[in-house]
Amino acid sequence: MDKKTIIGIVLIIAIFMGFNYLNRPSKEELAERQRVNDSIQNVQKVQQQSAALNAEQQQVSDTVKTVETDSQKAAQFGLFANVAKGDTALIEVETDLLKLKFSPKGGFLSYAELKGYKAYDSLPLVLFDGKSENSLGFVIQTSDNRVLATNDMFFTPQNSYNEKDGLTTLNLRLNVADNSYIDFIYKIPKNSYKIDFDIVAHNMQTYFTPMTSTLDFTWNAKIRQQEQGRKFENRYATLNYMFTDNDVKRLSDSKSAVQDVATPIKWFAAKDQFFSTVLLSKQGFPSARLISEAIPETDKSPYLKAFSINSTIKFDPEGKEATNLQLFLVPNQYKLLKSFNAGLSGTQKPNIQELIPLGWTVFRWVSQFIIIPLFNFFSSFLSNWGIIILMVTIVIKIILMPLTFKSYMSTAKMRVLKPQLDEINAKIPQDKVMERQQAQMALYKSVGVSPMGGCLPMLLQMPILVAVFMYLPSAIELRHQSFLWATDLSTYDAILTWKTEIPFIGTHLSLFCILMTVTNIIYTKVNMATTAGATQQMAMMKWMMYLMPVMFFFIFNSYASGLTYYYFISLLLTVSQTYLMRLFINEDKLLQKLELVKQSKKNSPKKKSGFMARLEEAQKMQQKRLREQSKQQGKKKK
Repeated sequence: MDKKTIIGIVLIIAIFMGFNYLNRPSKEELAERQRVNDSIQNVQKVQQQSAALNAEQQQVSDTVKTVETDSQKAAQFGLFANVAKGDTALIEVETDLLKLKFSPKGGFLSYAELKGYKAYDSLPLVLFDGKSENSLGFVIQTSDNRVLATNDMFFTPQNSYNEKDGLTTLNLRLNVADNSYIDFIYKIPKNSYKIDFDIVAHNMQTYFTPMTSTLDFTWNAKIRQQEQGRKFENRYATLNYMFTDNDVKRLSDSKSAVQDVATPIKWFAAKDQFFSTVLLSKQGFPSARLISEAIPETDKSPYLKAFSINSTIKFDPEGKEATNLQLFLVPNQYKLLKSFNAGLSGTQKPNIQELIPLGWTVFRWVSQFIIIPLFNFFSSFLSNWGIIILMVTIVIKIILMPLTFKSYMSTAKMRVLKPQLDEINAKIPQDKVMERQQAQMALYKSVGVSPMGGCLPMLLQMPILVAVFMYLPSAIELRHQSFLWATDLSTYDAILTWKTEIPFIGTHLSLFCILMTVTNIIYTKVNMATTAGATQQMAMMKWMMYLMPVMFFFIFNSYASGLTYYYFISLLLTVSQTYLMRLFINEDKLLQKLELVKQSKKNSPKKKSGFMARLEEAQKMQQKRLREQSKQQGKKKK
């Protein structure tokens, strides 16, 4: 350190020391500061004493309120005053498949999470959380003339819960008196989505009105939005119920609805597109009032629908017979839902696989015995669902090949006969419609061609097309499965999105839907080319045929990309089949064969079919009756 630095440091220290000496407080200032500090301490002591006094007064007030509340509850609950208050801490039960929370207040499920699934935003898939989303309350008419609900009563866990052989048993007890109680017993298997729910009373007959044999209840449930496409998902959010004869009904999926049912019911189901909560009674529900409230998208609510069910269950207050219910917290997978029927027979089967919308009887049969088995077969050794859909499409096309070939051959015959049809149209004026049609039909008959020959094979393919249309959007196997640019085959594959909704399109464009539309237009053009003779006379029909693919675009833009991908592949294969058949079928030789048929029919004696013979006989009989009637009318005039 040099000499200048040392001098500088000394000068700085001297300046600070001098500044502190000159600015030190006087004795008067020190006394004033002490007085201010003492005043502050006194104020703080007063505040502390006031706070302590307020706390003491609040405690006294709370005690008074508690006494008043207890008094009010005792008056309200009467004989059930013992269960008017209790612990509110939720009871958690976790299995390999489910994470559940039971509420002591009400004794029912307050939270249900399906552990193997995620919502569209990657959060845990929660069916419901809290009583505002799911509640089941039984109405109790007491012997001291009160109407109470179990929703307002507190249950006590009995020894928490225990596990035995993979089965978790939770007993929540409504302790009304020392030897009088109602048990809600839940039996939760380790690897199942089904929960057995038994209600068992013990010495409760004196607490209920005489002759009590049933309990009314209300089940309220809200359906959360779990998928990306709210509008599309909303179509599948329905309140379903099954009669004891296995006939399934559902309330409207597009608007609010109320339904009163007087026929015995097996189960109720609050259903989403891919998940359901089902309440089943082994004894059956004798009647019900069902309410479905649609929640508009404009409300920006996290819920799609709100359901309410008012019904009745059998109940024995003495406890000689238990009330047996079951809860199903399930993903809507057909194979899984059908597995709950294993080992049961007849009416014992829950048949909750009927929840999956597969269409009317014929279409449902096609899905059950063709479409679903095909998907299950390929998914047993393939993991990519885009490839699985492709393989299923190819197999379906192979199965339908004979019908497709027959349809093409019919249109090809019509096409090679076009020059002869043109000659008939040139000879017979356009105003003689009946004569022209008779001449055309005579030509078709002479060569053994039916104008409807190409339509019937196409109609026979319709059940498969409709079955696929019904099944794929509700197939949970496609959920969150990616393929090419589509991140989720169970919803739309948007390549372009915007915020403001455009009528009939929405807020996005789906690429598979665009490809399906373009391929459909190409298919229409190819199909029109093969039936040019018919379409040239119907210009309006021709434009309608081209308009249909465009209309389908507006319909399918919000549909599952797995479905539009299937239709795209199916149409592409159909166009390829058409070109291949055109390549391998020689239309000149086909015309020669038709001419040979025409010649052989001319040379061979005419042989009437049984139908034609019966038709002619009927015409003769009709003419004979008309002649007789005219003769009788003539005699009367004379």
